[in-house]
Amino acid sequence: MGSRRRDLLALAAAVAALLLSCSFRGASASSFGDNFEITGAEDHVKTSADGQTWYLYLDNKTGVGFQTKERYLFGWFSMKLKLVGNDSAGVVTAYYMCSDVDAAPQRDELDFEFLGNRTGQPYIIQTNVYHNGVGGREMRHSLWFDPTADFHTYAILWNAKHIVFFVDKVPIRVYPNDASKPGGNAFFPVAKPMYIFSSIWNADDWATRGGLEKTDWAKAPFVSSYRDFAADACAWPTEPGAPSPPACAAATGDSWWDQPPAWALDEAQRMDNAWVARNVLIYDYCDDRKRFPAPPEECALRGAGTAS
Repeated sequence: MGSRRRDLLALAAAVAALLLSCSFRGASASSFGDNFEITGAEDHVKTSADGQTWYLYLDNKTGVGFQTKERYLFGWFSMKLKLVGNDSAGVVTAYYMCSDVDAAPQRDELDFEFLGNRTGQPYIIQTNVYHNGVGGREMRHSLWFDPTADFHTYAILWNAKHIVFFVDKVPIRVYPNDASKPGGNAFFPVAKPMYIFSSIWNADDWATRGGLEKTDWAKAPFVSSYRDFAADACAWPTEPGAPSPPACAAATGDSWWDQPPAWALDEAQRMDNAWVARNVLIYDYCDDRKRFPAPPEECALRGAGTAS
């Protein structure tokens, strides 16, 4: 009986393994290329064997980028990035949303920009918001980890109440809307669907110590890595005759990102955001009186424990 029981267990394990293998083959994950198309020099992009990871290359000839095939209005957007290692001074890796493919004058835009540095010096993460072509809403933070050692998740929550920039689930920045102006305002993007972009490029005229540190091309190529893109969002229709705007663009409350729990930070998130403001905030446009003798109007909307 003992021998027969072992044989039956072995057979059951083999069948289970076969079924599991078949299920994985039948439900394979979509590749990065299913969501994105390359913008720029295609020979500066490489992919992993399974198509799940993309690598963007910058050399002294050119950089490169990619963009989503779809546009979105509101939702949750996340990506895992591993930034350029070692000496990355002058190099900028950008991960952002934009309503236009050519930086049009009236564009809306939500930015993550990762500013490289000399070996051993910390990366700086810059966020910015544009509405109808008006930006200048920069904030800069240092990171509390090495973003070149492994992949980390960078995400944007965008709804009609606020925009939140997340790093590994930590809300580093909250950009609020003014609920008292249901018809809109001069600083919050609510009407234009956006693509998601990323790129790597040379910005040694400003990116590192205000342009004092130049890109060392002897260290090229510079490589940034991407995987695990996710969008739980309102996709803008591309089919002829489809309703525009789509029903999900209205404040229906049908999606989790359009429900009260997503309209404000919870207590734990407020504590995390306050920690960020105390410990890793480098620059805040709302406090820059040289640029803004009177703070922009959205600065007055900051709540306790948040920073716009």
